[in-house]
Order: sequence, then C-alpha cells, then structure tokens
Amino acid sequence: MKVFVARQPIFDKKGQNVAYELLYRNGDKSNTFPNIDGDEATTDVIVNSFINIGLEELSQGKKCFINFTESLLQMKLPSYFNPSSIVVEILEDVPVTEELVSICRDLKKQGYTIALDDFNVVQNNLLLNRLLAYIDIIKVDLLQTSPAARKEIIERYKPFGVSFLAEKVETHDEYEQAVRDGYDYFQGYFFSKPVVLSSYDIPIYIQAYLQILHELSKTEPDIDTITEQIEQDLSLSYKLLKLINSPAFRPRNKIKSIKQAIVLLGLNEIKKWIYILSIKNLKGNQDPIQEEVIRLSLQRAKLCEKLSVKMGKTEPSLYMLTGMFSLVDALLHRSLDKVLDELPLSDDIRDAIRGKQNEIRIVLDAAVKIETFKWEDLPLSLDEIDECYREAIAWSAHLLDADKETAKSG
Repeated sequence: MKVFVARQPIFDKKGQNVAYELLYRNGDKSNTFPNIDGDEATTDVIVNSFINIGLEELSQGKKCFINFTESLLQMKLPSYFNPSSIVVEILEDVPVTEELVSICRDLKKQGYTIALDDFNVVQNNLLLNRLLAYIDIIKVDLLQTSPAARKEIIERYKPFGVSFLAEKVETHDEYEQAVRDGYDYFQGYFFSKPVVLSSYDIPIYIQAYLQILHELSKTEPDIDTITEQIEQDLSLSYKLLKLINSPAFRPRNKIKSIKQAIVLLGLNEIKKWIYILSIKNLKGNQDPIQEEVIRLSLQRAKLCEKLSVKMGKTEPSLYMLTGMFSLVDALLHRSLDKVLDELPLSDDIRDAIRGKQNEIRIVLDAAVKIETFKWEDLPLSLDEIDECYREAIAWSAHLLDADKETAKSG
C-alpha cells in the first residue's frame, strides 16, 4: 500500500528555509488536499511521517508544522511528540474556548511552538486575547485576506509578541509587500509547490489491534499478551521496530524479539501510537497480492518458530521474528538491504535474512524448503514436518480470516 506526505518549505526574511509544513496527500496528480476527514488526514500525516517515511528524511532537522483539529487537541495528541520536532498548527475552524486556552497553556509549559492557521481580525474578543498569550505564530492566508486586512492583523496583534507568517504567497510582488508589512515568515507557490514524498505501508489487521487496545486499557496490562498480539500482526511488528529505531528511542542493543522491543519502548509509548493508529481507517482493503505476501510472512514466522523448537534451538521468538521479516522487501517494494538498515534487528537475524549461513538461517532455509515441498535432507521426520507446516498454515489462516470477520461485523 503506497502512502504519501507532502512538505512545503517555510522561509524567513533572509530567504533561509527554517521549517516545513507537512500536508496530507493521497497520490493523485493534483497535489492538493482532497475531501477527507481532518482527524484522519492528520493521523495519516503523522504515521507516514514518523514511521513509514521517517521524520529525519522529511524534515532535515527542521521543525515541521502539523495541522491539528479540535478533537486531536482535546486528545492531547501534540504532546506525544518532541517539542523540538513539531509546530502545533491549530486549524482555523477550531473554536476559541476556555478549553482551547487551557490546552495551549499546557502545551506552552511543555515547550511547544504554537501557530494559528488562516487567521483573521477578530474584534474585541477577550478570550482570543488570553489565547494569544500562548501563541507564537499567526499564519495569514494572502488569498483570503485583503491587503488592508493583512496590515491590520500585524498592527492589532504585534503587541502580543507573536510572529507573522504569510502563506499562499504566489508572486514576487506579494512577497515584497508582505516584507514591507512586517511579516516574518513566508510560504507559498512563489517559493515552492509542496513536494510529495512516498513510501509503502503494511496494512493493519483489526483483530490483533482491538485485542491490544483491550489489554492496554487494563490497570496492569500483561506484556506477554501484548507481545503475542503484536507478533500476530506484521504491520504492528514493523511499525514497532521502525519506531524504536527512531532517534528518540534508538536502542543500544539490537532487537531479538518483539517482547524485547516492547520492554525497551515501554507500554505508555506503545499506547500512544496505538491510539494514533486507532483514528486511521481500518477497513483493510489492501490488494490481494499484498494480502498473500502477508499471509506467507505470518505463516513462515510461525513455521520458523515451530521448527526451531523441533530442532532443539533456544529462543523460538528470535526465529519467529526472522521468518516474519524475511519477505519485508516484497511488502514494501524496496531493496532488502535498505529496509533492514532501518530496523534495529540483531545482526544474526539480519545476516540470516540476507542469506548468510548461521544457526538462524538453517531454520529459515528449512522453512523455505517445506513451503516449496523440498522435504528431503531435513533433520526432521515427515510427521514432524507435516505437523509444523499444518500448524503454521492454520495459525496464519485463523488470524486473517478472523480479521475479515471482524471487519464485516464492524
């Protein structure tokens, strides 16, 4: 499943690129915002930026403006991210209320930069004046405001100590006038159209996802139960490893099991990302080829786990992880080396997936032989092979079929 994020640079008076705004795109050729729910658009941007593409690649070390709706602000979603990495951009349709003032006060205490999008002059609004005490940047849409209104905005609100960003700057004359009016930052087609970046995502399966949410809602969640559920979902396993490999969490030691990744990341952090993913559309309408690769990946994961036990190996979860990610290049349509370089897997798992002979590769090779019915020369009896293979097929089929039933009933 191909995913997209657009970024548009923001410049200061010196012409230096100081930030980017991240924008939702669905891949059509218009490079415009489609008719989509605001919550879904923002969460898509967040998941694709922070996990699928990677914020480092998108931002190049600069802050990223991200739009937040009223409901996402009420969920305290901005506080899930490092204040040094984002600017909280409050959409123009968010009403100015006591609750919004309180939310912005809390965000400022935590060190966030806050911007108001598509701002217009508001006459004698005491609540707005209180809100502006916590606002850093006012964004003004040059296409939606008259030249007189643009100047009035600066004159009226400059005493609040905010900076001003002129957006949708489309001509050199508009840029020069905005500079003369006193604007500090500039964004628009005159400088650059949004650049669309793309990557591939692995669709989430609803069944495991709902069970994880249920377990996380308990007073004392069981890590073993959460581990089992994440191991049953290739997408969540992949996102967990990508997340833990980000600069904020990158572990000193490489990962050998999903449980190790969960312990290192922490249940609170996992809970945050599960809630972010909960807002996304989970209808699961992926293409049949990708669905079959996911089925084979899960089947191979369970087969490697079962074979490792039969062959007297320790740490069966290590072998399961190897089988699960042995086809990740086919799922993401990228080179195997690049994908593995972005995941904090242990060196012996990476070597085995790349084809280097080691103890793990022996089990992976055995699984591949069983899948292709080349059962000769395997250190197991036909009955043992048949048992492992049947269990792996049944396990993967149960997961995917149960998910389809959940999707239908939902």
